[in-house]
Amino acid sequence: MVTQSSLFVGAHDHTIDGKGRLILPSAFRSQLEAGAYITALDSCLGILPVEEFADTAEQLRSQVGSSEVDLNALRSFAARADFVVPDNQGRMRILSHLRAAGGLERRVVVIGMIRRIEVWNPDRWREVQSVGTESLADAITHGRGIGGA
Repeated sequence: MVTQSSLFVGAHDHTIDGKGRLILPSAFRSQLEAGAYITALDSCLGILPVEEFADTAEQLRSQVGSSEVDLNALRSFAARADFVVPDNQGRMRILSHLRAAGGLERRVVVIGMIRRIEVWNPDRWREVQSVGTESLADAITHGRGIGGA
């Protein structure tokens, strides 16, 4: 069951420290106390709670089994993932290969993506947000995706 406390929403400007750690926005911390998986997504990094990571891995595994997705996609998803538990200050390490995959340097944007968190390079985020804003306006105008008509 999805509850308000299990949804990730909002956008937050943050930094990665010299040790490669990200301080999670305070609104997200309680949901990740038991740990999470960080993995490279399309143009950003995803921080997935354990259950969401397991669900995504199972979906990929099923798609591999039905030949919808190449086995190498599942290998890549698993190999690039890292399990982390935030410390008592809400910091999570982000391995160097993941920072490189996400194009992340010091400044980042951390967004809630409903069932996961995404960490974006600020320039990439501005591009994606611009397209997303237009798509959302279109969905609202045409009665799709926002409560229906």
